[in-house]
Amino acid sequence: MFLYVQPNGGKWWRIKYRYGGKEKQLSLGTYPRITLKQARKRREEIKQQLEEGLDPSFIRKAPGVVQADSFEAVAREWFNKQLSTWSENHSIKIIRRLERDVFPWIGGMPIGSIEPPTVLQTLRRIESRGAIETAHRAMQNCSQIFRYAVATGRATRDPIPDLKGALTPSRPEHYATITDPGAIGHLLRAMDGYRGSLITRCALNLAPLVFVRPGELRHAEWAEIDLDTAEWRIPANKMKSRAPHIVPLSRQAIEVLVEIQPSSLFSRYVFPGRTSERPMSENTINAALRGLGYEKGMFTGHGFRSMASTLLNEQGWNRDAIERQLAHAERDSVRAAYNYAEHLPLRREMMQAWADYLDSLKNGAEVIRLKVGA
Repeated sequence: MFLYVQPNGGKWWRIKYRYGGKEKQLSLGTYPRITLKQARKRREEIKQQLEEGLDPSFIRKAPGVVQADSFEAVAREWFNKQLSTWSENHSIKIIRRLERDVFPWIGGMPIGSIEPPTVLQTLRRIESRGAIETAHRAMQNCSQIFRYAVATGRATRDPIPDLKGALTPSRPEHYATITDPGAIGHLLRAMDGYRGSLITRCALNLAPLVFVRPGELRHAEWAEIDLDTAEWRIPANKMKSRAPHIVPLSRQAIEVLVEIQPSSLFSRYVFPGRTSERPMSENTINAALRGLGYEKGMFTGHGFRSMASTLLNEQGWNRDAIERQLAHAERDSVRAAYNYAEHLPLRREMMQAWADYLDSLKNGAEVIRLKVGA
């Protein structure tokens, strides 16, 4: 920091700093209107901004203003363009991640001026709280936004490839599950005896019978379910695969739905939350499992899918039928859209046989092998 004296006698406090590999200079105000003490305070604020990966010059130019070519403005434009291709749950996660972890730090900066170290500083804030997977997902979203900015003429390059290897490697996400038949029987009995709300107990009991993801289960709507044909038809916009999905409903699944129907009569959702306009929260199933003594490392709501996949494959069911019922994403989205009913008769048989098998385990029967249809 120094005092610059102009030829006309005017005196200005100024500070030099480096940002993005370039030397910059910023005025702190005139002397004596700005005292030495005040100038030093502003200098410390600038140092703090630099430590946070922010450019003090840009903050001075646009305090609190989202410019048309700012990272946030471009990101929201990109988000709106992509919205129709995502499920509701997926889109909510993306925008929340950006609003919580990215926009506060680089949202106001011109997207074309953002350098790799600035992005890395932002991502390391996420990493520092132990959210390694979230940091990697945020980095992926940032790269998509930068590439969109390049395509639309707001930036010349995507800085994310320069960050390769800079973050702690993320571990593949494996959901805790149970595949031992005896332990599955114990879990099912514990769920059957759940003493919380009826809605939560019914959600717990339906989860192992339908093979859907937790978000798909809690967003289930009565308009999608036909109790007469014993089918739950989930529209494409709710599915991770972006293709419609059919869930054949076993006799046991129908019994659960009939039990809960009077309790959710005034909601479009099968499992309403605290208000009938919203579904149950995303933490409800896992919280119930925790209450039953199943900690995160032991079992999660997503684990019902892995449980079914593992045992059905071991017991010799058609692998393609299992994969189709799990709605694993097709690389070819067009093929997925047309083939969602593939193997449906076999899937109906498999879902009923699976439900009967779970009943036998819950009732403490000896472990038996499912009889696979031809």
